[in-house]
Amino acid sequence: MSDTQTMVRTQIIIDDHGYFLAQGQDLVALEKRIEDAVRGGGRFERFIVVGNREMSVLFTATSRVCFSVETVQYDPRDTGDAAEPFGGFFDD
Repeated sequence: MSDTQTMVRTQIIIDDHGYFLAQGQDLVALEKRIEDAVRGGGRFERFIVVGNREMSVLFTATSRVCFSVETVQYDPRDTGDAAEPFGGFFDD
């Protein structure tokens, strides 16, 4: 039996650019916000990506969005807390 811890990681692909969502992001709520943004003629929606960095993306009727969900090795840094970013130039 393996002691390897895992977690579920979701990738959002927007017009051929992929971003992994940070832990704690509500996928169903994000999908609904994107749908509402498109129905309303387009608007910016915010979400947190791995690295605890906030993204702000303009979603319009021409945006192509795809979600992919997979199980990956656990990363204790991936908390979804934008106040504690990681993975940048100065990170170990």
